[in-house]
Amino acid sequence: MCQLAAFGLLLVSGAQASKLSKDELAAISRRGTLLAEYDSAAWQATDAVKAAHPVDGRMGRYIARKTDAGWAVDFGRLNDTGDKFLLAYEADQRGGTGQFEVRKFDPVREDAGWNLAAARGIDIAMKDLGRTGRPYNVAVLPAEHEGMYVYLYPAQIEAGVYPLGADVRYRVSPDGTKIIEKRQMHQDIIEYAPARKDVKVTVGYHTHVLSDLPEDTDVLLVLTRKPQVPELVLAGPYMFTIHKNGQISVEDRPR
Repeated sequence: MCQLAAFGLLLVSGAQASKLSKDELAAISRRGTLLAEYDSAAWQATDAVKAAHPVDGRMGRYIARKTDAGWAVDFGRLNDTGDKFLLAYEADQRGGTGQFEVRKFDPVREDAGWNLAAARGIDIAMKDLGRTGRPYNVAVLPAEHEGMYVYLYPAQIEAGVYPLGADVRYRVSPDGTKIIEKRQMHQDIIEYAPARKDVKVTVGYHTHVLSDLPEDTDVLLVLTRKPQVPELVLAGPYMFTIHKNGQISVEDRPR
């Protein structure tokens, strides 16, 4: 009865739901989908580079970018003066598959473009986040207008258990040296553990307390969690459904 009462308080009418911007929801879906692709490319490329037996000390950062041919992931580090990114390895996706071809640069290739700005942005975001009690993943995506988004979110540390929460999105200046905006997307971490074998899960569910919208990492969760199921997100007066394809809808429900 308590659960039904909680749902009753959060049901919205069609008039309320129509106030939400379709463009805003589409942007969340788009960023979350790219974030899921970035996450997948990063770990697949990392496995490929490790198989190539990289030289110790040459890889401090991984930075992925989407190209017309697929994803490319660069591995390297900032130089001592912080004005060049020293590219040591690059892993390129083969024809949209999960296979990555690794190239080694010896001597390292100096990059003063996207990789440099992204590496700087990662450094200032991680410095702002501070120490954490668990490993974090990082992703960098171009922002809609200018600059970039730097995402810091908890890494999966146990097979089959998917964390959500304690994640931050930073909007960083185009050169990667200044934080323009900080968005705490979720507060506490929820661990989505596998259900019992006799239980069939058809949908996930969580409540937002920091905003009235779903977050980019909610879409990431739906697209990467196995088995893949939609997620209901209760945020303020709204109830959203994040579908298995990453699209977001708002349910029109009576009061």
